[in-house]
Amino acid sequence: MSSDHSLTDQRLAAHPAEYIVSTDENHSKAYAHQMASDDAHAIRHQALADIDNAKFGWFHVKACMVAGVGFFTDSYDIFAINLCSLIMGYVYYADAEGSAKNTTPTNIDVWIKGSTQLGCIVGQLLFGYLSDRLGRKRIYGVELIIIIVCTIGGAFAGGTVRGLSVYWILFIWRLVLGIGIGGDYPVSAIITSEFATTKRRGAMVAAVFAMQGFGIVAAAIVAIVVLACFKSGIDNDQLVLDYVWRIIMGLGAVPGLIALYFRMTIPETPRYTLDVEKDVYRAAQDVKATVGNKKVDGTDVSLYQGTQQPPKDTKPTWTEFYHHFKQWRHLKVLLGTSISWFALDVAFYGINLNSSIILSAIGFAGSGSPYNQLMKNASGNIILNLLGTIPGYWVTVFTIDRLGRRTIQFIGFAFLLVLFCILGFGYHKILDKSVAGFIVLFTLAQFFQNFGPNATTFIIPAEAFPTRFRSTCHGISAASGKVGAVVSALGFFHLKDKGGKNAFIPHLIEIFALFMLLGLLVTWWVPETRGKSLEELNDEEEQIHE
Repeated sequence: MSSDHSLTDQRLAAHPAEYIVSTDENHSKAYAHQMASDDAHAIRHQALADIDNAKFGWFHVKACMVAGVGFFTDSYDIFAINLCSLIMGYVYYADAEGSAKNTTPTNIDVWIKGSTQLGCIVGQLLFGYLSDRLGRKRIYGVELIIIIVCTIGGAFAGGTVRGLSVYWILFIWRLVLGIGIGGDYPVSAIITSEFATTKRRGAMVAAVFAMQGFGIVAAAIVAIVVLACFKSGIDNDQLVLDYVWRIIMGLGAVPGLIALYFRMTIPETPRYTLDVEKDVYRAAQDVKATVGNKKVDGTDVSLYQGTQQPPKDTKPTWTEFYHHFKQWRHLKVLLGTSISWFALDVAFYGINLNSSIILSAIGFAGSGSPYNQLMKNASGNIILNLLGTIPGYWVTVFTIDRLGRRTIQFIGFAFLLVLFCILGFGYHKILDKSVAGFIVLFTLAQFFQNFGPNATTFIIPAEAFPTRFRSTCHGISAASGKVGAVVSALGFFHLKDKGGKNAFIPHLIEIFALFMLLGLLVTWWVPETRGKSLEELNDEEEQIHE
């Protein structure tokens, strides 16, 4: 101790001015570090409060639009294949005989429709993990590039001289397309959720998802317009339809191209920066840039620039994931979101990817020329979706922050259980007595799918998990849904003609009712997230204090 003091005295005597400056600088830096360290939690707390309590403004609208355009593109690409597959039958099976004429074979139809769902499973798991590991911003836009490239590639699909037919080439393009679409689910949902205010978070995420409805209708409208443009050519030679399906499919890339720049330039979510990268200053600056609050409890956050210790690399690990979810209270939430989404998608995709069968049953199959048949089918799709699908989505948007997510999911599954029982057990009787009555019941089912679990299964996983695992868990939940879609697609096509053409459809609807019961039961494991911050929902404030 004395030797240290004597050494200091010697230095002070030799270079008094330099020593005083040096000690003043060191003291200032040390004080600044201490002050920044002491206030780091205050800055974090205020930054999150600024996000949660911000006035709804242009940035929120922009975030919804940028994410929503992606979902518009996703649904357009997923459901346009219904019409494209019908049209391709008139092109590639025009010379077939009997009932096979002008019809894409069932085994081919199921795979070109199901390929996208298979790709989605991979994309949801992969991008869900990467979004937690690398950051939301770093990968946001990559999935849209995949969608754009594969949409255009699919539109130009052609057969090889030997080996692969046009259907096989299209299968490959749509499989990879599915990876991009699947990646959009967790990343868009999480970015919207983490930027949203607590008061309007449900409505914002629901509005993004509601763009699916417009995408479905847009695919049918584009089909009608393109068919009308080629009417004279189709009437003279139905092989002109080869242009039609390619144009319908290729136009799906246009909205994605519009949204791509905005996705690539969206900032990292402050929650990820705070809770994963542990960079309090940068998070505060991002909050300032988005909601405009520069100060924390009257202190300018820019004063702390350069005073923090470099943030530690605290990326989430699978070990951490395991220890979190080995607790039943956390695991049951993941099981609840995953199984409910699986149950819903068995019915949702079973019906929507095979809407032509339902349209045929209610008189929208069309007759006569290929042009008339296809126009009537596209028109029927528009009518059904305008009556049930789109209203269901937007009723959810306007009520979810008042009624609650869990309540709407219960309501949706309960009504679907009843409606599918009525439609399944009374299928032929209802159609024989009143086609209008069948349309009303079917439209109600479409409505309660979307004012119900189709929306809430997307929203709840974006809220109910910690920031460090939020995207991974959303990806797992969404992938479970797509497993249901694949099961439905394969099961539907293997069973629908059992006992005769489309004879098993009523029983399939009855099976859908059983899955609605399953979804209703596991909804008990899902938490109500309305009116709570993401940190409250996941005890993240307690973890910070610890």
